[in-house]
Amino acid sequence: MSKKNAKKKVERKFQPLRWLRRWLLRVIAFVMILVLGVILAHSVVNPGQGIYMKQEARRLGSVDHLWIPLSDVAPVVARSVVAAEDANFCAHWGFDMKAIRAALADGTGRGASTLSQQVVKNTYLWHGRNWSRKALEALFTPLIELFWSKRRIVEVYLNMAEFDEGVFGIEAAAQHYFGVAPSKLTATQAARLAAILPSPKTRSASKPSGLVRKRAARIRDGAETIRRDGRADCFES
Repeated sequence: MSKKNAKKKVERKFQPLRWLRRWLLRVIAFVMILVLGVILAHSVVNPGQGIYMKQEARRLGSVDHLWIPLSDVAPVVARSVVAAEDANFCAHWGFDMKAIRAALADGTGRGASTLSQQVVKNTYLWHGRNWSRKALEALFTPLIELFWSKRRIVEVYLNMAEFDEGVFGIEAAAQHYFGVAPSKLTATQAARLAAILPSPKTRSASKPSGLVRKRAARIRDGAETIRRDGRADCFES
């Protein structure tokens, strides 16, 4: 065998590390394309139940959930949840840096999660505090801000949020607490629904505690404020 042929034979020798690296890159590329495709599709196609909703459905036997378009929800509801959860929603790209700095400064780490981050968690990820979920949340959030409108983000949020044990979405919540369609919710009812969102399993919108009443009053004022100053324009247009 000539030296030239021997060299070619060595080059053709199976190299497991190179093979593994090549396939790993292919898998990563496939997953990224899949994620982008799903997020892009959900800009117009309604997502199904999220991981947490499915977990609750298995635990409870079923959940109360029916998707409803934002056009069938009283506008004050969207303003109320934005005022309660993310008043600067229209001004940021998924992360409220001012809120993050404030949360880090007071040492709690709370209050910095935007509406967009919560949509990612409720729609695509699992609940719980761990770095892997936060890392994926940080990756997905700019993508939904890129491919979805602000109005779409609010619509998905209202349809995926948990309002009581086994009660998901604004349609189920409106019927569960007040026996009305989401389009008929008043400003006070909308504010109370927004007020229970930090802890929906321990708070009631129809039988509010003093704490919920006080929070709801602040949210109602906040909802009117963002309507007047234009901070609701991005999801009401």
